[in-house]
Amino acid sequence: MYQTLIIAFLFSITGRGVEPYASQTCVTEQEIQLYELINDYRREHNLPAIPLSPSLCFVAGAHVWDLNANQPDRGRCNMHSWSDSGPWSECCYTDDHKRARCIWSKPAELTAYKGSGYEIAYYSSWPVDEHQDMAGAAMEGWIGSPGHKQMIINKYAWKRLKWNAMGVGIYGNYAVVWFGEKKDPVRKVKRCP
Repeated sequence: MYQTLIIAFLFSITGRGVEPYASQTCVTEQEIQLYELINDYRREHNLPAIPLSPSLCFVAGAHVWDLNANQPDRGRCNMHSWSDSGPWSECCYTDDHKRARCIWSKPAELTAYKGSGYEIAYYSSWPVDEHQDMAGAAMEGWIGSPGHKQMIINKYAWKRLKWNAMGVGIYGNYAVVWFGEKKDPVRKVKRCP
């Protein structure tokens, strides 16, 4: 919640120049739990842990805020979509993946992270106040989905990529994780108070 309020405030006062604020991003306990669940799952598959990226956490936080506040994932647009209501370019991501570049470029558009970003997203229809374990529910959903599981453990289409950065965001009814091949130039991730 704290991270989301900061992101909303920064967007309202800064317009498009938000990249310096990635170093101010903090992660919640639920987001840390999700980050650890993903790395535990990777270790079970003999894969290294992925470093937590302040820049990709900033992008993840912005995206879960946008999904909850503006609901760009309606109609033909899926959860990888972005509204026109923030300091980012609008993106209607459709199931045919024809607009994939519009999400791959979000980290470079919003932060100092200049590599492409790849996202997995989760939605829960449970009322927000009933979420006891959003991190666990998201992880269970992704592990049950072959495409998402392959991305987490670098199989099939993702085998040639090596994840060197990960960002997590949980807010309201959404959880997202961003993966990137490049190391994040911003190093330190803060925990939310």
